[in-house]
Amino acid sequence: MSNSITSFQPYKVTQPEWSSHAVIYQVNTRQFSNEGKFAGVTEQLPRIKSLGADIIWLMPIHPIGEVERKGTLGSPYAVKDYMQINPEFGTADDLHTLIKTAHDLSMKVIIDWVPNHSAWDNPLVEKHPEWYAKDYKGDFRPSPWWDWSDIIEFDYTQVGLRNYMIEAMCYWVKEFDIDGFRHDVAGYVPNDFWQQARCELDAIKPVFMLAEWENRDMHERAFNITYAWTWNETMHEIAMGKRSLDSLRKYYSWNERSWPQEAYRMTFVSNHDKNAWDGTQYEQFGDALEASIVLSVIGEGMPLIHNGQEAGETKRLAFFERDPIEWQEHEIGDLYRDLIALKKSKAVLGNGEYGARMIQVPNSVMNKVFSFVRHNTDEKVFVVINFSNESVNTDFYETLFEDDYIDFTTGQHHTFSTNTQLSLGPWQYKIFVKR
Repeated sequence: MSNSITSFQPYKVTQPEWSSHAVIYQVNTRQFSNEGKFAGVTEQLPRIKSLGADIIWLMPIHPIGEVERKGTLGSPYAVKDYMQINPEFGTADDLHTLIKTAHDLSMKVIIDWVPNHSAWDNPLVEKHPEWYAKDYKGDFRPSPWWDWSDIIEFDYTQVGLRNYMIEAMCYWVKEFDIDGFRHDVAGYVPNDFWQQARCELDAIKPVFMLAEWENRDMHERAFNITYAWTWNETMHEIAMGKRSLDSLRKYYSWNERSWPQEAYRMTFVSNHDKNAWDGTQYEQFGDALEASIVLSVIGEGMPLIHNGQEAGETKRLAFFERDPIEWQEHEIGDLYRDLIALKKSKAVLGNGEYGARMIQVPNSVMNKVFSFVRHNTDEKVFVVINFSNESVNTDFYETLFEDDYIDFTTGQHHTFSTNTQLSLGPWQYKIFVKR
């Protein structure tokens, strides 16, 4: 018997062509406009499109539990009814209008799904108490170790629960023509359930699935994209001076060797959790903010914009109350717009297997400067970032970086050869695009 393997494909989720250079934009409907309704989101879809976003992620749209509610309005992640719309946001017609408007703009819409737990007063609690996990006393329980007292956990050993959740997700795809889901704490739910769900959903239409989790094998049969939590945490600690730059190289080594290239990783400097509990993008990244945004968009990964970042994200948005975003024109919005336009103009800057791998360019200040190339036979993008609060002069080694470029920021011509030295100010970045 031959021991040779002629074909092996463990990761069977096919990434759609429309996602090749896609960018995600997260919407907190409650805080997005002064009215806090779907209509306020619909009105701004053309502006979001102008940033370069392709996927609108709506935070949970369902009614919120009242029993054990936190704050005045409660957490959107305490779902009272999976089959209804939160009247705080508007009507079914309003949601239909939002989705149709997004589709007319060639944008996709995914909704947040909360599979791990429900509100205490979800009708399922009385109809199917056996679908819920119990503590050592036999009582319903919130997720252990977390301050999530407003929810109780499901038990996915229950076949009825699995069938219900899949049917509920299918309802929103069939009736509202949504394009997929972002799944809250997806790793708390068994991976075989996600494989079941994906199969049923794709039978209706191909869906795009984002897991709030960081696990390679969730990509095998279910998820298009997972969170790059490790990237975010590493970048934050580098910005705060708590980690060396080699920790970022360690992340990219892990990303390249342990994860299949077709698996999308979501790179972000902010999201609703980071903003509400850890701080604004400025609190999290300080002077390293712009450099970190550059790497999130131009490096490997699918970038996320959290609503309000483009307006300077001036505050931590309240989680359980109304706290509208303070919209304004801002240089961060301009930066995202310019970077995403560059990303979309170059095949090598595509997501996953649609783009080119980052290849490190060794330099003479490796403890401060991060430098890499993404290239193919026709295109080359050379990125150099000073992740330190000191000015540096750096040389580069090997030959991959050598070429004629246009400086992305200044438009000036720049030729790199073996003896070229580059000066960078504190936290300064340079993006060079092959002529």
